[in-house]
This record gives sequence, C-alpha cells and structure tokens, in this order.
Amino acid sequence: MMQCDVRRRAFAMPLTSPAYPPGPYRFRQREYLVIAYRTDPRKLRELVPEPLQVEEAVVKYEFIRMPDSTGFGDYTESGQVIPVSFEGRKGAYAHCMFLNDEPPIAAGRELWGFPKKLADPSLRVEVDTLVGTLDYGPVRVATGTMGYKYAPADVAAVKASLAAPNFLLKIIPDVDGTPRICELVEYSLQDIELKGAWVGPGALDLHAHALAPVAELPVLEVLSATHIIADLTLGLGKVVHDYLQQPIDRR
Repeated sequence: MMQCDVRRRAFAMPLTSPAYPPGPYRFRQREYLVIAYRTDPRKLRELVPEPLQVEEAVVKYEFIRMPDSTGFGDYTESGQVIPVSFEGRKGAYAHCMFLNDEPPIAAGRELWGFPKKLADPSLRVEVDTLVGTLDYGPVRVATGTMGYKYAPADVAAVKASLAAPNFLLKIIPDVDGTPRICELVEYSLQDIELKGAWVGPGALDLHAHALAPVAELPVLEVLSATHIIADLTLGLGKVVHDYLQQPIDRR
C-alpha cells in the first residue's frame, strides 16, 4: 500500500482538512472605513520593527467588510496599520488585526504573517452614519464613525494608497518555542477595481484591553476619514528581511 505523499499534499494545516484553500484570493465589494489619526510618536516607534522607518506619528485605524471573498467567505476585520517607509519606498505596516472568521485568520498567519486574532468587528450604515465597531468578547474596544458618502474622495490618491506596498512581521516558532522563522514580508493588493471612495467627518474612540491593546496608540487628533469600496486580489508575499540571518546593526 502506498504511503501518504506529504510533500505533494501539504500546503496548509491540518494536512487532511486544511483551514483554507489555495489561492488566488479575490475579494469583491470589499468595503473600508479608514480613520487616520495622530498619536504618540515615542510609542509608535517602539512598536514598529526595524528596518522599517516611521516618518510621522500617524496611524490608520481600519474597519473592513468582506462580503464575498474567494475561499474565505463573508467576514469583517478591524485593526491598525502604520504608514512607514522601507528602503525609500512608502508603504504601510500592519500592527494588529482582529476578525471573526477562522480561514482568513489561519491563512493570514501561516502564509503572510498577518497579525490576526479572533474577535467580533462590524461595519454597517446607521441612517446617515457609517459605523465600525470592534468587540473582544463582551468588551467594546473600538468605535469609528463617519458621515456616510459625505463627499467624493480623490480617486487617484485612494488608488495609490491601495496599491502601495504593505509590510508584515512573520513569526513562526520552532518545536522548542524559539523562532524558526522571523521575517519582514512585503505584499501588495492586485487587480484593483475601485467602485467608490468618499471622505467626510470622522471620529474614533479606543478603549484599553489587555489582549486587544489598540489604545496603546492613543488618538490625539483625527486627521481624516475615508470610505472605500473596491474589488481586488490579495497577492502573495516576498521576504524582504530575514531577522535570523540579518540581525539589525544598531552601531
């Protein structure tokens, strides 16, 4: 009797019932509420790994609704991304993400290194207001609001922001608990079809939580609120820095 060919079959955990299918991963009618705000520059720099560079003390808090995604289903996520630069190229570093669906949590962590955890985010329209919330268990962690389709956005600027490089810190432990993989990963969104984009008045309220510490980057001033609807493909990544092979030299 022929034994199981692990190398041929293995692409995700578990071997016989993978948590997610192979890509590509296409998203349709993906809806964003993005609130940019000014925060404490010292705390921000403590959280962004080198060799990424922080140019200004700005955070983007995102609520993202994904009603139609290939392989992942219907889900919502919420979290913080930080504008950064890497070797002179501007992009964004994903600091934390919370979502309500197992396949994209597993795929995000295993493939790219997305900092995903299970929680209960939502994004919806309440009369004349776009409302995003994040609950961790019974505790409300974040609330974002924006005037619904208040004014048209700069379409070129929105497309450029969606197409910019994104950076992730991928960490996978060895069986003894030490890091086996510790890498800076770059990925991008591809085949972007922008369906609509708006700006308007926005507000963001963050609350302290031991396991969802989004309030560690406090809101000092809301800078902008943007509502985006787009179809896009989540591209696979590439390693741009290996911390185990290339330790950071701070001399």
